[in-house]
This record gives sequence, C-alpha cells and structure tokens, in this order.
Amino acid sequence: MTSNRLVSPALLLSVTLIGACAQQPAQSVAVAPPPAAPVAAPVQAAPVAPPPAASVAVQTPPKAAPVYKFKTPRLSRKQFDALLAKPQNLLLIDVRRPDELSKIGGLPVYLSLQSEDIQRDPARYLAFIPKGRVIVTLSNHAFRAGAVGDLLARHGFKVVGAVGVQTYEEEGGKLAKIAPPAPSPASART
Repeated sequence: MTSNRLVSPALLLSVTLIGACAQQPAQSVAVAPPPAAPVAAPVQAAPVAPPPAASVAVQTPPKAAPVYKFKTPRLSRKQFDALLAKPQNLLLIDVRRPDELSKIGGLPVYLSLQSEDIQRDPARYLAFIPKGRVIVTLSNHAFRAGAVGDLLARHGFKVVGAVGVQTYEEEGGKLAKIAPPAPSPASART
C-alpha cells in the first residue's frame, strides 16, 4: 500500500506532462525527466550507547587537604625529634582512641586522654596532667591534637606543639606498634 502512494504522485506528474505535450504542436521541447520517486525519510540509527563507565577515565579533582587552624603549632618530624631528644621535661598526650593506638602505633611513653572526653569534661581530666612540663599532643594527623592543645593552653598548660603520628611516620619517624594482648584461655571459652 505504501508503495502505491509513493509512486502515485510520480505517475500523476508523468501523465500530466505527457498529456500536455500531446496537446501542443510538435516542436522540439526539452522535457525534464520526471522527478525521482519520493524517498522515504532516512531511518535513524539507534543511538550508540556510551562506553561503560569503567572504561571512561573520569578525572575528579583531588580533595583539598583540611586546613590546620589551631593556635597550637603543628610540629614537623625534625621539630618533634628535637623535643624527644630531651625527654626529662616533656609530656606526650595521645588523644586517639585505643583502637587507633593499636592499629596505627604510637610512641613508647605517653599519657592517653581521648580527645572527645577531655573536650566534653575538661575539669575531670585536667587534674591528671602534671603542671611544669612542656606538652606535645598527638593524634593521627594533628587536628584533634591541635584542638586539645588549644584547650590545654587556655587552662594554663605549656603546650609546645601538636603532632600527627601518621604524618610523623610518613616523614620517616618510627612508631611503636602496640599489639593487643592475646585472649586468655578463660575468655576464649566464654
């Protein structure tokens, strides 16, 4: 059916031209060839799917490092090692959780006060910190250490700096790995 409709206009045009020529006296007339049969609209190809996401390299901008915004100075490995060389008046306060200490490691001697505890109730914990010592606070990347260092300084303690132990280790410093104790036979049965 569709082909009849496509051919009909072309056939009609041809018949009209022939009829018109027959009514005219014979003379040399250039007759244009009949127009080509109408062409159906081009078939659109199915859209091509983009390649799988795994093969597309999407560049995401690197996350900006958090900004250290504390008054307590952030110490480099060199500065911290100089303080460790004179331990007699130095107090290290590690403000990380116990699981962070065992997983990441720490320094051999320190006072452990968790950051959220001392910030929530400073009066309860400040009594445990001896006065008369210079203090270095420790956390993984010095951010919690900086916050606690600022809090201690506001309460009259002499805080000389904050250290991120992971940063310290990345700069070549050595950490003591603290292995959790093996479970006792009694606790293994329960």
